[in-house]
Order: sequence, then C-alpha cells, then structure tokens
Amino acid sequence: MNRKQFINTLGSFAVFSVFAGCKKDWLDREPHTIILDEQVWNDPQEILGILANLYGRLTTDTGLITGDNVANWFNAADYMDAMWSGQSNEDWRNNLPNYGFEYWRLWAYGYIRDVNLALEGLKTKSKELDDSQIEQFNAEFRFLRAYQYFELVKRMGGVPLVTEILDYDFSGDPTPLQVPRSKEHEIYDFIASEVDEIKEKLGNEGSNTRANKYTALALKSRALLYAASIAKFNNELPNPITTSGGEVGIPASMAEDYYKDSLAASTEIITKGGYELYSGNSDLGENFYEAVTTKSANNEVLFARDHSAKNKHLFSYDNIARGIREDNLGSSSITPSLNLVESYPYLDGSEGKLKLKTPDGSDYIYYDNLEDVFAQKDARLYGTVIYPGTSFKGENIEIQAGVKEWDSSKNEYNTVEGAQLGSSFTDGKLLTGTSGPQRAGQNVSNTGFYLRKYIDSTPLSSSRGVQSQMWWIWFRLGEIHLNAAEAAFELNRKGDAAGFLNPLRERAGYGSNSLNGNTITRHIVRNEFRCELAFEDHHLWDLRRWRTAHLKWTGSKSNEEDMVYALYPYRVVKPGDAARDGKYVFDKFVAPRFVAPRYFRMGNYYSSIDQSVRNNNPKIVKNPFH
Repeated sequence: MNRKQFINTLGSFAVFSVFAGCKKDWLDREPHTIILDEQVWNDPQEILGILANLYGRLTTDTGLITGDNVANWFNAADYMDAMWSGQSNEDWRNNLPNYGFEYWRLWAYGYIRDVNLALEGLKTKSKELDDSQIEQFNAEFRFLRAYQYFELVKRMGGVPLVTEILDYDFSGDPTPLQVPRSKEHEIYDFIASEVDEIKEKLGNEGSNTRANKYTALALKSRALLYAASIAKFNNELPNPITTSGGEVGIPASMAEDYYKDSLAASTEIITKGGYELYSGNSDLGENFYEAVTTKSANNEVLFARDHSAKNKHLFSYDNIARGIREDNLGSSSITPSLNLVESYPYLDGSEGKLKLKTPDGSDYIYYDNLEDVFAQKDARLYGTVIYPGTSFKGENIEIQAGVKEWDSSKNEYNTVEGAQLGSSFTDGKLLTGTSGPQRAGQNVSNTGFYLRKYIDSTPLSSSRGVQSQMWWIWFRLGEIHLNAAEAAFELNRKGDAAGFLNPLRERAGYGSNSLNGNTITRHIVRNEFRCELAFEDHHLWDLRRWRTAHLKWTGSKSNEEDMVYALYPYRVVKPGDAARDGKYVFDKFVAPRFVAPRYFRMGNYYSSIDQSVRNNNPKIVKNPFH
C-alpha cells in the first residue's frame, strides 16, 4: 500500500507540496507537510489520534448521531419498542412488509484492516516508544478489533477471521486473499481469548471513554452470553439454523461453558471493578433517567461514546417532546409504544397492563389526574418514557388527545379531538394538548408517549444553535447485572440470578429482595432486559439470540406484539356527574400511522452477505434461507 493510502486509511491529514526548483539537495530535505510512518508510530499523540478515529467508528445500530461512523438512530422506529412520528417522508418505517434479509448486514473489513495496519505499525516502526506504551496501545487496538468482530458475528454468524494485513502481490492469483468464513463459535472464542490476553495491559484505569480491563470484561460478558444463548436456544428450534461447515450454529454442548465464562466476567466486574449503580437522586424515576444521561459523578458507566462542544449532535432536536421544542423545525420522531409502557410491571409484581376499563368492559375507569393510570409502576418507566401527566426540563408536557363529551340523546360519549395543538374546547378548557397526541400530525406523538431516555435536559440542547453533548453508552453496570442474572438462571443457579436482579429492581422501587430462587422465571429475567435497557440498542439483539423474534413479530395484525399500540387520554365532559366530569379516561388502539405488522422471518436471524463479497471470494458460503 502506498503512502497516501496509508495516511488516508488511518485518518491522518496531509497536504502535499508541489515540488519546484532545481536545488541539488531538494529531495534530501525533511518534509514539513507530510506525516511519515516513523513520525506517526513514534508519537503518542499521533497514535491517540488514530485510536480516536477508530473509537469513533465503532458500529452501533441505533446511536445518537447520523453518519458513516455511527449507525442511524432512525432505525429505532423499525424494530425497537417505538414507531416513527416525525416527518412523513420517513413513514415507510411504519409500513414495512417484512425485514429484508440485508437488514443489519455488516462487513466491516475496512475497519478490521485499519486496526491490523495500526498493529503492524506499532510492531515494526515504533522505535522510540517504551515497551509499556507499545503494550498498552497494542492492547487497545486489539480491543477495538475484538469489539468490531462481535458486531460482525452477532449479525452475520461466522465471518473470515483476519488478524494480519492482506496485500495483493499482483501475481494474478487472488486466492491467498480469499479467507473462508470461520465457524460461528470460533469468532466468539477469538473475542474471549483476545480479552483474556489484553485485559491486564489496557491501562486507562477509571476511564469510561477508553477501554480498560473492565471494559474488556464487559465485552466478554456480553459476547459469551450471546454465544451461550445461540448454543442453547438455536438448538431448541424445531429446525436449528445451521450450515454444514459451522459458519452458522453453535453446538448445544458449548452452552454451559459459555454461560459460566460470561458469568465469571460479569461477577468480576460487579465485585472488583469499583462500579456502582447510580443513586444520585432520591426521586427514583429521575434517578434512572440520570443513570444513563449524567456524565459527572456517575460510576455506573463503564464505556461511552462521549460528545463535547466540538462534537455535538441533533438527537434531542429531532426527538424532544413537541410542546417544549425550541427552534425546531422537526421533533418527536421516535415515539415509544404502549407495548413498551405495559411491559413495565407494577411494584406489587403484577403484570403491567394498564387499567383502562372496568372488569366487564362496560365503562371507563376514571382518573383524577392523567398520571394516576401509571401509579405504582416500575420507576424505570418514568426514566425512559415521557407519559401523560409528567414533565421534562421543568415544563409540563401537555398530552391530551381531546375530550369525551357525554351525549345524553345517544347515551354515549362523543370523542372530540382538536386539529390544532393547544386548542380549547367550548367550555374554555383544554381540548388537545400542545404535545398531542394526534392521529395524523407530523412531528407530534402518534402513540401518546415521548422519549425521555437520552433526551438532553440541558437548556437549549434541542435547538439548532446549541445542540446536545449527550453521550452514548456502550456498557454500564445495569447491563452487567442483567448478564450475570441470565447466565446464572440458565445454569440453574436461580438464587444467584435473583440476587443479581434485585439491586436493579430495588432502584426501580421494588422492595428489597423482591425476587428469590423460587419466584424468578425466565420471563422475568428477559423482561428485565426490556425494561432496563430500552432504547440502548439491545432489544432486537436479545430477541435474535433467544430465538424468539419470529415468535414475537409474526406479520399478523391480530398479534398485538406485531403492532405498535397507542394510548390517547381524554378529559371527560359530563356536567352533573361529579364522579366523571373533569376526570380522565384512556383509549387504547393501534397507532394510526402504524400500518404493517412487524414480520421477522427465519432468514432474519443471520443477515445476508452481499453478492459482491461472494463474487470476490467464492469461499464465502451463504447464510441459511438466502
């Protein structure tokens, strides 16, 4: 590879001079406008610049910024517990007939090559760095490569394992460059072995933006839990998804060891890492919001992609609740579903279905205040979702769809909804809130809910001029507790599993030791993932590794999980009926802009490999069903 390619690959910038003149020693002069290999690999600051570039390019599927280096947050509307309520040009996201087999595809070998080039540069050209510096940088590059291989394997199954630079020799024979796919378990094994080799060499103690020992262990905790899940649950399918060469599918016999190793990594983080579940606010709902969004004095976060004044983003601009937007042209794009809201249990342990009608369905249940229908819910709901009757940035979020006006001639309510947000009814009181919801409006919630998690509460952070410095969390201690609980449960250590979940639940408002070995179930464990990690880029991948996505999203409008449901609040207008007039009732129905039921096919468990990849490398076998 030539000099220019090398510089471009590593994200260094060079301005090339035009050579002129005829002095004898011209070509012997030290260039002032080109960074040479030897300068890069012997200058810690240059190496840090390369690392920063690679950190910034780590793959995520629903991050906070849109660009080539971080996947599009719009994707959350396609398959998370939410839908699209923004501008109508993205309404196709609410009308997907199925997920194409190319969904979630990744073939990040440009990134892998860049890391391998960096490792080679450190090895052969770092003559002025001391051994400890070289060792630490080497470990950090290897962590980034291992993380990217995890992103590859969780989407594609086994992929070519390339740990050295592959250069074409122009001999006319490309076969030395045509690396076949490894077995799926071999990629997970590689990730685990890399972590074991580098964890003590990473340094960066106390950092939550650069990898350290516990960041690496968090990767091992997550990756091996995925491997264990696939080994167990893929083989419980009536027809396990496999290829003859093992590129897809992990033997069931490997599940137990993967669970044990994942649990060991999680336990080491929990007991020795010095991390703590965030508890900086006595208000449990606000506390959970802060656990994700607060940067200072937050010892829960192991690893995050930070954003500074020089690297701000518009996630809050595009997703702030409609009624409190600042200079926004758009807002309210990703809106949570009632499905998610009802997945949060009540604090007495009962299922989370909201109480909207009397037991016989003959009448509404009437609430004095909008927020009363959510009373005694898991506090993580408040920290994740803005629901009716709550506030954000110190401002009430007006969520009211309209009024239910009693018509005595028909002995029923007429539903009246305002075309104008913030409009008044004939009685002079509120008709439709400034934040809707509305059935067809753009940039206003179609579900009756708004995002709270990851929305910046800093003044003007949702404006174009100021924007947001909110970070994106890769790993936090809450997830590690969940990983430990699931691994322990699947190893039939149910008491231990309950012990890992109870601190999360106590923070959410449950009593101490709300679970024990006799009461914990797989459903409870999995629902904890859904409630704790909503909108943190986990839900889809959990459903895939548990092999339940095809059971949840069946493509049928009659299956409630396939559709995004809305909750619309109404003020009751029934003069003379003190038990009902001025109270609030709620209607549940499919969100009006949501059209097609979600449909996850068996071929979606592994994404398809682009044909151009297979054209260049005939050794690459297809994934099943493609």
